[in-house]
Amino acid sequence: MNSLLTLIVLTLFAACSPAVAAQSDVARQVDITSGSVALRAELFKPDGDGPFPTVIALHGCGGLGGRSEPVQARYRDWAEQLVKDGSAVLLPDSFGSRGLGPQCRINERRLSARRERVSDILAARQWLVQQSWTRHDRISLIGWGNGASALLWAVRPQLSPRGAEPDFRSAIAFYPDCTLSAGLGWSARVPTLLLIGAKDDVTPSPACRQMIDGARGRSALTRIVVYPGAYHDFDRPNLPLQVNAPSADGASPERGHLGSDPEARADAQKLVTKWLAQ
Repeated sequence: MNSLLTLIVLTLFAACSPAVAAQSDVARQVDITSGSVALRAELFKPDGDGPFPTVIALHGCGGLGGRSEPVQARYRDWAEQLVKDGSAVLLPDSFGSRGLGPQCRINERRLSARRERVSDILAARQWLVQQSWTRHDRISLIGWGNGASALLWAVRPQLSPRGAEPDFRSAIAFYPDCTLSAGLGWSARVPTLLLIGAKDDVTPSPACRQMIDGARGRSALTRIVVYPGAYHDFDRPNLPLQVNAPSADGASPERGHLGSDPEARADAQKLVTKWLAQ
């Protein structure tokens, strides 16, 4: 009798497990119009009706998803942390929505961080202000690599929203390529935090330091944090330090080192939380 009861309990548990797993997956796909593009995005949102502060999260040159998942673990990890902090997170898929794969090793990219990706950012903001669960006065940006470079263009004063449209609350850029922005006299209209490793040899930090220093006195609040021992992708969890090897699929940068830095990652998590809360 006990064996029969145990079998029944295990059978019921197995039958219920898929439903439980589905309920625990907080991401869902949404569709946004960005010019002539049907922009797909993944949405992570806390339970309830809100309104919630919301973060538009911008993937790097490797794309948003992996071979078997719509959101790479590195971005899902950040999204889940931000949801725990009470924010919704919207991750536009700028490459996949245009039928493109990773763009890290492409000599002539078919979309630009300063044009198409900025258009995607603005379209995402426009979609968010139409949602009842969004706090329209607390929409922020966070980006990595190529997405962070797009973010730097999106927060320039030249792109201030017109009329009564809400602007971004703040922005956070992880290891962008600052070379072009530094040479063009970059400044920001919203508080912008830049996080990068001193040993980053993919997107070196001196250009970012020059860009931030040059913006002082004619910009909204800007801050750069350079982590002394950190390399590119320092905030990724459990990534052993490695030299980039050639990759036929263009999913990683073409040169330099990649690797986690647990201390820098932990500090960055705290800084991100504080920056978004201010």
